[in-house]
Amino acid sequence: MNIALIIIIVIAIVLAIVGGLSSALNWLLWVAIIVGVIALIAFLFRVISGNRRA
Repeated sequence: MNIALIIIIVIAIVLAIVGGLSSALNWLLWVAIIVGVIALIAFLFRVISGNRRA
């Protein structure tokens, strides 16, 4: 998996935890969900397209 994709997933998890702990930072939960969905789409695109270089 790409290093940037791993970093995006970790940031999404951290934002989800922080957003879940504080109701004042509820918007962070939405940001985490959006970033997580983007990371999931990017991961699925890489898996579906496959590694044709190998």
